[in-house]
Amino acid sequence: PQLQALLLSGNRLRALPGGLLPPAGAPAVPGGPFPLLSHLEAADNEVEELGADIAALPALKSLDVANNQLRELPAALADCPRLKEANFRGNQLKDKRLEKMVNGCQTKAILEYLRAGGRGKGKAESTREEARKKKREKQQKKDGGDAEQDELEEASKLLVKVLHVSENPAPLVVKASPGVKDVRPFIVCCVLKGVNLKPGNALKRFLSAQTKLHEDICEKRTAATIATHDLQLIKGPLVYDVQPPDELKVTPLGRKEIKAKDLLRQLQSEAEEQRKQKKRQNVSGLHKYLQLLDGKDNYPCLVDAEGVVISFPPITNSEKTKIRKDTRDLLLEVTSDTSLQICKDVMDTLILKIAELNRFTLENKEDSGSDNESDALCGPVNLNPGQNIEAMHLPLVVEQVRVVDADGNLKVLYPSKTDLATVSSLLTVIR
Repeated sequence: PQLQALLLSGNRLRALPGGLLPPAGAPAVPGGPFPLLSHLEAADNEVEELGADIAALPALKSLDVANNQLRELPAALADCPRLKEANFRGNQLKDKRLEKMVNGCQTKAILEYLRAGGRGKGKAESTREEARKKKREKQQKKDGGDAEQDELEEASKLLVKVLHVSENPAPLVVKASPGVKDVRPFIVCCVLKGVNLKPGNALKRFLSAQTKLHEDICEKRTAATIATHDLQLIKGPLVYDVQPPDELKVTPLGRKEIKAKDLLRQLQSEAEEQRKQKKRQNVSGLHKYLQLLDGKDNYPCLVDAEGVVISFPPITNSEKTKIRKDTRDLLLEVTSDTSLQICKDVMDTLILKIAELNRFTLENKEDSGSDNESDALCGPVNLNPGQNIEAMHLPLVVEQVRVVDADGNLKVLYPSKTDLATVSSLLTVIR
């Protein structure tokens, strides 16, 4: 009954263990059999069903059932009073709208959807959707017919061109060492060319967007971590490796070279000092991610051909590859200790966000003092009458990057044919 965390990921379980939840028809026990269980991980199994009895875990705060064989999610999940973080990605859910939400929305929105009865049951919601649809159709006719509207919508989509490894004379390769399997096993990388960060606040918006993604889709870095690098400052091939905390040396953003062990100690000390000064319970910035490395004998790192650590996930990038205003070509990196699919979903969203930022920068001729972007980055941009569509169709180029094992066997290729599908409504991908 004192159990607080149960970690079951990576087995072949077809159901959650018997006894974890009360058997069907059993009399309710106050607090259930495990009144303190707050953290349940059962990702990468073969679980086919989550029963309504999940609500019998009154302390459940974090639930991870990614990459199983779930077809439905019980509405009873919405009755878990403390559930704040849930990962359902990688399940073939029958409710396609719910599946889309699982890949892109926060836990709160998913639980609200389940509480409302899900697909086909939220009558008020479907009535509102129908009304919105009629309004859109009416507006399309008013604007001069459906065909013209479709053309404009397609024209306003963001363009991304994929450069395949076979077409690239010097493709970047990342070699993953065997040691990462037990520390932070999943990594996805790609190269993105043609980014414009020079005008006004473009760089500031770029860094801000990355922070927001860490908070939202990366679930405060617990699901995944993003790192962005200036490609011109990197010498490949790269190695995704692990090193002991007292041997791993990194030059963090804005700091001097330091051992990873000392960096964490330094950050911990800063966090305590900051907390005392501001009289807060919570810490901010990098400090709130320190616990993600608790108990690790080795730390993950991405190392370039010169032996320089350019990334120390989930904590920091290196000052060596820092993005600056004149950066045009990026290396994008997403790592996770949860699943490969989460890395890909985050990378899809990151590329979409950078494409939106690039479009916004092209459309808004701004001076260095301009900062009027507020909500302009949330959807496709509307073209003004007479605007030069050809000028808008300068695609960003995404170069495929292979991640291989120690023997050179392919582990991951991104973007593959199936990647970038989750953002296809806003992005036109030329393959």
